[in-house]
Amino acid sequence: MSYTKLASALRAGSDICLTRAVISCRLRSTVASPRTKPSSESQDQSIDATRSVLKKAAAQVDHISQTENAWSKSEVFIDFENTKEAYKSKETSELLRSLLVFRLCSFDFLVDKNKELINLSKKVLGNRLFEQLMKMTFYGQFVAGEDQEAIKPLVRRNRAFGVGSVLDYGVEEDLTQEEAEKKEMESCVSEAEKENHGVDHREKKYKAYRRFGDRRGGVISARTYFYADEAKCDQHMETFLKCIEASGGSSEDGFSAIKLTALGRPQFLLQFSEVLVKWRRVFHLLAADQGKAGLSALDIKLEMKQLQESLAKLGLGAKDETQNWFTGEDLGMSGTVDLLDWNSLIDSRTKISNLLVVPNLETGQLEPLLNKFTDEEEMQMKRMLQRMDVLAKKALQHGVRLMVDAEQTYFQPAISRLTLEMQRKFNMEKPTIFNTYQCYLREAYDNMSLDVELSRREGWYFGAKLVRGAYMDQERNRAAEIGYADPINPDYEATNQMYHRCLDYVLEEIKHHRKANVMVASHNENTVKFTLQRMNELGIHQSENKVYFGQLLGMCDQISFPLGQAGYPVYKYVPYGPVNEVLPYLSRRAQENRGIMKGSQRERLLLWTELQRRLLSGEIFYKPVY
Repeated sequence: MSYTKLASALRAGSDICLTRAVISCRLRSTVASPRTKPSSESQDQSIDATRSVLKKAAAQVDHISQTENAWSKSEVFIDFENTKEAYKSKETSELLRSLLVFRLCSFDFLVDKNKELINLSKKVLGNRLFEQLMKMTFYGQFVAGEDQEAIKPLVRRNRAFGVGSVLDYGVEEDLTQEEAEKKEMESCVSEAEKENHGVDHREKKYKAYRRFGDRRGGVISARTYFYADEAKCDQHMETFLKCIEASGGSSEDGFSAIKLTALGRPQFLLQFSEVLVKWRRVFHLLAADQGKAGLSALDIKLEMKQLQESLAKLGLGAKDETQNWFTGEDLGMSGTVDLLDWNSLIDSRTKISNLLVVPNLETGQLEPLLNKFTDEEEMQMKRMLQRMDVLAKKALQHGVRLMVDAEQTYFQPAISRLTLEMQRKFNMEKPTIFNTYQCYLREAYDNMSLDVELSRREGWYFGAKLVRGAYMDQERNRAAEIGYADPINPDYEATNQMYHRCLDYVLEEIKHHRKANVMVASHNENTVKFTLQRMNELGIHQSENKVYFGQLLGMCDQISFPLGQAGYPVYKYVPYGPVNEVLPYLSRRAQENRGIMKGSQRERLLLWTELQRRLLSGEIFYKPVY
């Protein structure tokens, strides 16, 4: 029953309306023990008291309804065509630089040969002049500065115009393809696999292949880390800690981003991902036995009795044994088991090598994924989890929200599960840890809706960053060549639909429970407009700070700054680092902008429009005031 209908029923004053209002709202009553029949006078007093309470409730309901209506009627109109507002934080020289950089990015030859041209420029100009040239062009456009001190002016200026910062140390190791492949194979293949090459039950998707060892191939918008040793992982952790400290020092509501492949040996992520996927596959097999195939993940509920019989038939456990699998406070109490109950069988807080156990349907036994783990491999796995814990505690201490970036699908199940465990621990009082959902994946909605449901059951704050995805071409090529199902949506439109479906689900969750939070990380103007429209329809006000927007530094200012000036929480990803060490990052930005500039010239047209406006209005020497 809506607030408005409830209020009108309460105001009607009749006993029938009062009764219906109480029933329709499912108000709980206290069941009294049997007692003597009250007098008519006491009955009248009771009715008057009830009416008084309900009138107060009606007033509160009216207030809530009026507030929602006020939000709905006071929808903030944001004009993304208004160049004066979009670029009021920029000097004219910065507009000219943007036009130059975007124009250069549209030339295939320059983008394809950018590494060769960079090396040539260094030789001809020398390092000092080369760095100056980069700061006047690509570096100045996409990178905030060389260190945490140098980036402060830009961070302060953006904040003055309503845009926050997600600090990101943009330095990457510049490896050759051969070096990257060698490191990947060494870090993703266990000792047991080396000793028993080809003799295992590992799935093709979750094994390492030299020809796909360079994970940078076909990726233009995500940084890639390769495992060297534990000391290098500690260095990465220290870098992330500095970013968290800097984010906490620059604003009260900062974000910082991390990647789990930077924090440990990826062998564990591959193996744990395979375990999680195999257990989930058994669940869906059991669901098919009960005639529930094809339902969405949250809608599948297995009858406990039939489940135990099926497990016994598969040889995975006798009835009396499997009954003890679901002995938690809520597990199996309803007589059914859903996927969240099933997932809880895998407890990430046990000895790590004991996690890597999978059901073998051929033998009917629970078997280790690998024959053995060395003590060193066990310690490497533990150290990855310890580094994650250190970063989460630092983020909580400094009031910074920590976003865990998504990676390739053969790593992602483990990354998502480990992030979920961090959320269960650190998101009890506020949203500190954010997971990332790649909406070009076919399973994006199921994965996200399951996590939302778990947060609802356990009472912690759900935090999500929604992206379309960075590894599409690489994922498709790997699936086709190795021979497993393509995990990517069939086309761009299907990905758009998935993005909006996931986003709408989180927005509905915010409306009803106010404990979910989402970062809309998108340069797509239609997606931003869709978000604003749904926020208005659902009564989610920008001042609640439940919905954030994110774009890269140097791109889509015509979206970021109007949003910020209208009071919406919006953030720029702000990379920083020495010029020569962020060149791989700049190379990717050039490739990404080539696609954007070829697909649409809108941003360049808006920049030209603002230049012309300043020229005609005598503001060509405009300086932002803040």
